[in-house]
Amino acid sequence: MIDDDVCLPLPTASRQDGIHPRPQLLRSAWADLTGPWEFAFDDGDVGIADGWARGRGFGGTIIVPFPPESSASGVGDTTHHRVAWYARTFGERELRESGHAAGRRLMLRFGAVDYRCRVWVDGSLVGSHEGGHTPFSVDLTDALGDGDEHRIVVRTEDDPADVAQPRGKQDWRELPHVIWYHRTSGIWQPVWLESVPAVSIETVHWTTDPVSASVHARIALSRTPDAPVEATVRLEFEGQPLGSVTTSVSTAEIDVTLCVRDLLNGQAYEEFLWSPEHPRLIDAVVEVADDRVGSYLGIRTATVDRGRFLLNDRPYFVRSVLSQGYWPESHLAAPSHEALRTEVQLIKDLGFNAARIHQKFEDPRFLYWADRLGLLVWGEAPASFTFSPTSVERTTREWLEIVRRDFSHPSVVTWVPLNESWGVQHIAHDSRMREFARSLVALTKALDPTRPVVSNDGWEQVDTDIVAIHDYEADPRVLGPRYADRAAIDTMIDGIGPAGRRLILDGDVTDAPVMLTEFGGVSFEVDAVAGAWGYSAATTGDDFRERLAGLLAAVHASTALAGFCYTQLTDTLQETNGLLRADREPKIPMEQLREIILG
Repeated sequence: MIDDDVCLPLPTASRQDGIHPRPQLLRSAWADLTGPWEFAFDDGDVGIADGWARGRGFGGTIIVPFPPESSASGVGDTTHHRVAWYARTFGERELRESGHAAGRRLMLRFGAVDYRCRVWVDGSLVGSHEGGHTPFSVDLTDALGDGDEHRIVVRTEDDPADVAQPRGKQDWRELPHVIWYHRTSGIWQPVWLESVPAVSIETVHWTTDPVSASVHARIALSRTPDAPVEATVRLEFEGQPLGSVTTSVSTAEIDVTLCVRDLLNGQAYEEFLWSPEHPRLIDAVVEVADDRVGSYLGIRTATVDRGRFLLNDRPYFVRSVLSQGYWPESHLAAPSHEALRTEVQLIKDLGFNAARIHQKFEDPRFLYWADRLGLLVWGEAPASFTFSPTSVERTTREWLEIVRRDFSHPSVVTWVPLNESWGVQHIAHDSRMREFARSLVALTKALDPTRPVVSNDGWEQVDTDIVAIHDYEADPRVLGPRYADRAAIDTMIDGIGPAGRRLILDGDVTDAPVMLTEFGGVSFEVDAVAGAWGYSAATTGDDFRERLAGLLAAVHASTALAGFCYTQLTDTLQETNGLLRADREPKIPMEQLREIILG
């Protein structure tokens, strides 16, 4: 350990470079542990019994955080391997970069490991985690051995045959088929070291209310302080102070409310509001006892009323694209932190103001760029493929962890816990599945009453705030009349929807906004793709353009729709229905795509 704490200035959270894995909770020091790690598959599952955790060399190498199925990892093995092991050493350099010192706690943090894992340091088990998309931390402090170097060992387990685990679009078969693609297993988001005081800040949740001109911070600490300590929250906008408050606290959960006096001017308060057109971010510094973090927030509201989606209390038409966050070379892991910014900017350049992240909890660094550049995000859960007590427990646990993780991102404006009845396949006839869907809506609103919730995107919805419809009709002459006005849509709601499913099972949607949240899906193979798949197919660039223009014109002509989500942003392996190829190159000129999307 080093002798003195590292005293570095806090970065300005709203102007960071997008590298830090937790962009809304920044300390002055951290040590990045991505890069080469030792690696081995354990197909015989002998590692525990043979003592692999105690220092055995693994022989192989992998580049973390890329999954072993991907070429970016250096492994590129897409066959089924249930168990894999990782190891690496760290020493004085990483301790110094993490800001570690005597009396502090050394935390090892993971962005995500799919699906479950155990972690050892210097031969001692220090923690475990289950949930393939959620972050976790383990405390290494008391397990560090003597010497200048320390060894981390991670055992990961991802059973491809376990359809009760939330897996989203990851195929349970060895080869991708139809709409499913190669798995992402093991470590697939960043790993880092961070040193914290004995009483440290675990989370900061921001809630804003433009009407009362207030910003509320709920701060969770690592433990209850032994004696009362001071907590201070300071806000500023573009370098100008907006307010601060200091209070004495003696509990592990702290609630602090600030009055932002600049919001009291009814003619000027909109200058501080966040929107895709004006993505204004408020910087914050939070100090509790000896801990100090930088954060940011956006002042905005997202609600529904009178058949419209409201952003900052004004009707806002949602032009969204379905994004699977999948790259050919790195699968669900982004190929670089720069790629996440590029993806957000690309979506905006196409003319969209929103993205529905499909069957994936996206990297928080993507959400940072959505916050900073201005892009609405629908947060959707990866589904399991069966209904059982195990799948209910796993889905609920991961969902609540993600609501907690992403609570403060102003870009996230809608929660989507279920999609197309995946994992609740018989919801129309099984009361248990309906109650599960209903409970997810209720739990989400109990934790976060500030955003609308779509209970089951596509069809068979209960207690939903938005009527979200999936319709892959390829003929604009048929699609247009279905959504021409609210009377036409209500005919579908009262009868059978376009996919042969009931749209609403329970709940009053009389005043709920209606959105066409999946449509299009036009396949156009610029390059030959084995097993190419789409909902309809274009044969030439001109044909592709005409099909897109017809479908989007039909949607824009509706007087009732509050928004849409086109399927999809990019080709994903054999799914060749993207506006862009898998390498993010447009299939027709960008300016033509943008003109069609904007209508």
